[in-house]
Amino acid sequence: MNEEIKQRLQKKEIWQRGFYIILFMCIYGFSNFLIVSIFFFQYVTLILTGQTNLLLLGFSKNLGVYIHQIITFLSFNSDQRPFPFSAWPNGTCDIEPFKDVNTND
Repeated sequence: MNEEIKQRLQKKEIWQRGFYIILFMCIYGFSNFLIVSIFFFQYVTLILTGQTNLLLLGFSKNLGVYIHQIITFLSFNSDQRPFPFSAWPNGTCDIEPFKDVNTND
């Protein structure tokens, strides 16, 4: 085995990164399931009430940012580890709630 490869395999940082990759792959899978569940819940809420759930708008926006952070970390575009090793994304929800175009409000 090449001496350079041996030295790299002995670096603690490489093994830590591998652990975090496995951890965030699991978190990513759960987050993906959660965001798809929110899609369906918002759609059903829209059908039943005529508007989306405002509380979920903010959470789903932050969850989308979180998923982006995970993908950026997993693809080696960032060394910043996402939540729980850094702060949860906390953006304000600047998305307008869905308005039915057929109403005369």
